[in-house]
Amino acid sequence: MQNTIHDLVLEATGANDAFQLETIQSLWSGYGYILRYGLSGCDSASVIVKHVKLSAQSLQTPGSNEDLSHRRKVRSYRIETAWYQSWARHCDADCRVPACLAFEMFGEDIVLVLEDLHPAGFPQRRSRAGEREIRTCLHWLANFHATFIGEKPTGLWPTGTYWHLQTRPNELDALQDIALKNAALAIDQKLRDTPYQTFVHGDAKLANFCFSADGSRVAAVDFQYVGGGCGIKDVAYFIDSCLGQDECQHRESELLDIYFQALQQALRRKQKPVGADAVEQDWRALYPVAWTDFHRFLKGWSPGYWSPNSYSERLARQVIAQL
Repeated sequence: MQNTIHDLVLEATGANDAFQLETIQSLWSGYGYILRYGLSGCDSASVIVKHVKLSAQSLQTPGSNEDLSHRRKVRSYRIETAWYQSWARHCDADCRVPACLAFEMFGEDIVLVLEDLHPAGFPQRRSRAGEREIRTCLHWLANFHATFIGEKPTGLWPTGTYWHLQTRPNELDALQDIALKNAALAIDQKLRDTPYQTFVHGDAKLANFCFSADGSRVAAVDFQYVGGGCGIKDVAYFIDSCLGQDECQHRESELLDIYFQALQQALRRKQKPVGADAVEQDWRALYPVAWTDFHRFLKGWSPGYWSPNSYSERLARQVIAQL
């Protein structure tokens, strides 16, 4: 595959030569690698190669938990390819994503050649988010959701996010919180019923954002779980990825105000045929529902100990009582 990838990179970039600089990371569960290739003889100094090996974990017992997980991952990588092929070009500087230079299927392998965001002005990842980074990411999410509001997720997940109820039957079965388990379908349905459907990134955690040196600009990566849905699901998940439970509670209104101000501006700037105030009213009311939906997944995936007084538990009880 090394020679094949080398040739694809040359064809995609017009470079005279390409050479592997580093392995950036392995893909989850051993499904391949993300590599940085150096280039010579062209305008770009480097590109990113995402090499997905779909056969890596394919020998599973049909119908087993591992088989279900494998099939979900295989579909997620194919959907990411569809995202770059059909949809990524609609993202502008306000919801920046890497350009896809080439993609190819080689048997059961997928190879994506992507723009390297590092020299493009987004060289940093953050393990912790400061005020500027949180605000910048919320602006990215608002512009992403405004860009795709009303679009049909053709080729993508019909319902995005990796914790979506229909893709996580094992975690639902394992859920020991009976009240939450019984409410799971109704919670999912409330999120489906919003008339303001858009695309969700589906895994909008801090680790999937690349920042400028000063944190004022950001681009997003990892579109395996992009698909249709209510944008507020991304917002709840992102905030949960950045802050502890107490801070999530204390800053809820402040952070939602930042997001919705950016969303209203983006909807009007992009001249979307929806009422910005109506979208905010609907999605703001769904924030605790979206939070509880993710909490439902977490409690089934890793039960652990959830304090009855935690923000997530209190929010879940409120949501269930209001259904």
